[in-house]
Amino acid sequence: MTTQTNKALRFIRPDVQAMHAYAVQHSVGMVKLDAMENPFTLSPELQAELGKRLGAVEVNRYPGARIDDLKTALAKYVDLPAGLGLMLGNGSDELISLLSMACAVPNAKVVAPEPGFVMYGMSAKLQGLQYIGVPLKADFALDEAAMSAAIAQHEPAIVYIAYPNNPTANLWDADTIRRLITQVSAYGGLVVMDEAYQPFSSKSWLDEIRQHPEANAHVLLMRTLSKFGLAGIRLGYMIAPTALINEIDKLRPPYNVSVLNAECALFALEHSEVFALQATVIRAEREALFNALQQMAGVTPYASEANMMVLRFDGDAHAASRAFEVLKTHHVLVKNVSKMHPLLANCLRLTIGTPDENRQLLAALQAALLIESHT
Repeated sequence: MTTQTNKALRFIRPDVQAMHAYAVQHSVGMVKLDAMENPFTLSPELQAELGKRLGAVEVNRYPGARIDDLKTALAKYVDLPAGLGLMLGNGSDELISLLSMACAVPNAKVVAPEPGFVMYGMSAKLQGLQYIGVPLKADFALDEAAMSAAIAQHEPAIVYIAYPNNPTANLWDADTIRRLITQVSAYGGLVVMDEAYQPFSSKSWLDEIRQHPEANAHVLLMRTLSKFGLAGIRLGYMIAPTALINEIDKLRPPYNVSVLNAECALFALEHSEVFALQATVIRAEREALFNALQQMAGVTPYASEANMMVLRFDGDAHAASRAFEVLKTHHVLVKNVSKMHPLLANCLRLTIGTPDENRQLLAALQAALLIESHT
């Protein structure tokens, strides 16, 4: 690095310079099962119809009333309960950042279970909030005693609960969550229920909010259209009591959702039955994949409520990493999470693909396990 470059970095925060950028794996020519995406594309007919819609969008204008149309459509899609408001984000990532910004009062803290979504901690730290990660139990269950102790000690401004969790893909006990929400609400803290994987889950906390609105008055529910089938358009939304949403919405950039993204989302919601059918196929494939993996010697799959699955390898500490490399030679790309957290040692995370992609994944895993058995 040159002297001039060093000088140019003078006012870049040291903690930012010490960070590592979010890495996206190269996937050209691969069966892409590393990012929890919906593997299905639109039919040629719907592609043509969407193309016409997008071609008619006034891209020379800033986003306007069409954004309000999208909010109305989403409110109808989720059957938004009375008294709740809805705001849009450029993916869930932006909503998490805005929450951190809104709550960045002196000595504010954020608590979340770990392993979990990395953006909870990253956004907190970038906004000057202290982040406290609370390890899950060995079976990936929520450690209620540890969570409750952390909440009592730190009184965090925000507690994140992913439902289901990323990367472990499991739902946590509802009674445990209710007690934690009560504890956080008692001192005025907020609980964010992150339902990024809701299309594949058997439960939603929105039903709990409908049934017990007062008990959930401090809860914000966050979702995304990424797993719905629109990862490429970057659209998240958050639901909470109107007064709370209005405060956070003040921090939102005025044109954070583009007219093209909004039109894509509106089009998808108008054809929600297509995406619902895709989710049905993915859930069925998830069960078939889980059953097949249970029959394989040398690995342990974990039951999933999302469109991904954690797979633990037997053997030494590098077994999962070796399998990851073998899968890549078979043109199958998954996520190596074995170094993400001690509880994920020797684990890979598999996205649920199409039936054909899952067959290729199983064949590649068989090859990796065969090699492993001879080492």
